[in-house]
Amino acid sequence: MKACTFVGCLAIAAVAQAQAPGHERMVEHLDRIREEASRNHFYLGDAKAQSMRNALQSMRPDAPAVLRWEAHLKLGEEEQHVGEELAAIEHFEECLTLLPEVEGEIGAQWVSRLYYRLGMAYLRFGETQNCALHHATESCILPIRGSGIHVDREPSRRATIYLQEFLKRTPAGTEPYITGRWLLNIAYMTIDGYPDDVPPRFVIPPESFGSDEVFPVFDNVAMRSSVGTYSLSGGVVVEDFDADGSLDLLVSSYDPSEQLRLFVNDGDGTFTEFTDASNLAGILGGLNMVQGDMDNDGDMDVLVLRGAWMGAGGRHPNSLLRNNGDGTFTDVTFESGLGDEHYPSQTAAWADYDLDGDLDLYIGNETTDGLSAPAQLFNNVGGGTFVDVAIEAGVQNLRFTKGVVWGDYDSDRWPDLYVSNVDGDNRLYRNLGDGRFEDVAPQLDVTRPSTSFPVWFWDFDNDGALDIYVAGYDALVDDVALSYLGASFSAELARLYRGDGDGGFEDVAVEMGLTDPTAPMGANFGDLDGDGYPDFYLGTGYTAYHALMPNLMYRNREGRGFSNVTTAGGFGHLQKGHAVAFADFDGDGDQDVFEQMGGALAGDKYNDVLYDNPGFGHHFIDIALTGVGSDRAAVGARIRVQIRENGVSRSVFKFVNSGGSFGANSVLRQMIGLGSAERIERLEIYWPTTDRTQTLTDVSLDSELWVKEPGPASARK
Repeated sequence: MKACTFVGCLAIAAVAQAQAPGHERMVEHLDRIREEASRNHFYLGDAKAQSMRNALQSMRPDAPAVLRWEAHLKLGEEEQHVGEELAAIEHFEECLTLLPEVEGEIGAQWVSRLYYRLGMAYLRFGETQNCALHHATESCILPIRGSGIHVDREPSRRATIYLQEFLKRTPAGTEPYITGRWLLNIAYMTIDGYPDDVPPRFVIPPESFGSDEVFPVFDNVAMRSSVGTYSLSGGVVVEDFDADGSLDLLVSSYDPSEQLRLFVNDGDGTFTEFTDASNLAGILGGLNMVQGDMDNDGDMDVLVLRGAWMGAGGRHPNSLLRNNGDGTFTDVTFESGLGDEHYPSQTAAWADYDLDGDLDLYIGNETTDGLSAPAQLFNNVGGGTFVDVAIEAGVQNLRFTKGVVWGDYDSDRWPDLYVSNVDGDNRLYRNLGDGRFEDVAPQLDVTRPSTSFPVWFWDFDNDGALDIYVAGYDALVDDVALSYLGASFSAELARLYRGDGDGGFEDVAVEMGLTDPTAPMGANFGDLDGDGYPDFYLGTGYTAYHALMPNLMYRNREGRGFSNVTTAGGFGHLQKGHAVAFADFDGDGDQDVFEQMGGALAGDKYNDVLYDNPGFGHHFIDIALTGVGSDRAAVGARIRVQIRENGVSRSVFKFVNSGGSFGANSVLRQMIGLGSAERIERLEIYWPTTDRTQTLTDVSLDSELWVKEPGPASARK
């Protein structure tokens, strides 16, 4: 980081680590997890593959052909999952060689399965050989064209042959058939054969891939910006970690063997990695992260979340990384009180729920049939320590938690808590102001979707009242394909709960045009076109190897609805998308979009992406708030910018947080789009902790503004 030279940072890091036994303990603990995961991790371990290899190798040469066929097929599938693509293809091809001997014994469904696996194996191998090893800006962007078309087309050609054979053997209209048809069209796109070479009965019409409106293309500049890391699914935090005025990137990976990585912004939108220099070496894994200034020292600290989706096998410690303010981080999990219990988790959120001037922390954990994993509410008691008060507060949840966010939905100053659960009602915990909460989701009718994931509070229509977006997570590839074909599908839709300003909500998702099937894990919102109305991006996909579906971008039409601009803007990445963050990385006055990519299986790695905003010519203001009586990072503060635009006054509202529940925008830098404003009439900041409204009137357009909460430092409670 820029607070010291590279060599100097290494020296500081060595001293810091020597003085932090908890940090060393965490590094040792994570190393043990890494070693165990290489063999027995539910998604990433190779113990099962190795056992199957040994079994096949020891099989007698005269073993029945059907046994050899089945062993090759299942081992091929396992090799695919652990990332051994060529080995998988070899096993599938051996099955094809044995097919004349066994076809009469194995049944038609097994033959179809073989052709499907061969098609998928060659399609994904083609992606590795082209999109990953020879990456281009348009790689894997739907519809695939231009530089996204493969140079080495042979793998995809083979994929088209086997997928067509699969479709011929599969009943039309079934889920496997629709999925195979979708993948066949993608395969033809990669070899520049779409739509002309696709058999007419299988083709998805080109007009299906249109956008709702014209929108400029955002180029993927991750590689030339040096942030196109190749990894599995993970998290991202965008923040000015070194206080130099430029926004940096911290990224993680679900893989317990992969390193947390810090990229420091060089000031021009390019980045330099400072991972080792920042004392982060050995801090491994983490599906998600969220930042907060836990000690009110002005430097953003980070919580790393681990163990998600693994049940009792995911009882890995989270990491609380204290920003030392000198270019280094120290893991203080065990010293802080956050390391006493380990539960599988990937979601957390910071807020000053008791309005005492420092940030508290809620962590949503994953309760399953085999594990009771209560959520944790860590009250900040000062001195860098926390106490879990979830039982007393009544917020243990005891469900499979996928997203948590804070927001004062009823405007009583006290932050409330929304919890998104898989296969169970969501909760809205209303803050009673005395340390206790009550779940009011049923009475306010905000419990759905029944299988949900990312969630956030925002004011999408600029009426000053908080709204809630909750994404569904049960859409499959066939649902997506059916939607592109204009046919009905079974996936549950997202919910957009519009707040009425009095503590009530109405679901307006369909009214606002949010009728597409989606399966996002990562998601966030920002203002792409700088008009003051928040847009949002969904990082879609699920664990299955064939789950190739476009990530989705929606433009806000001034609070009156949303337009799907995915294909027009070049956002329809087919690889699995995870943590999303909106930020002005290159300092040109508009928001770019970073997305952490990759799946959960070792064979599903991909390069992260950074979409560069071409600009819309709109005005903005970039605000940095500093709390005095409130928490220093001003989490929970409300910003209102009243502008004169086209001769009419209107207000733009922004509530200070990091955005969605999977991917973290900057908290310290709040960029607000002001459209075609002629001037800023007034700027108001409401500080809920101290219940004060601060008003500024002499504010220029397109400026960076630092605002300190009025009152002496002693006002902090």
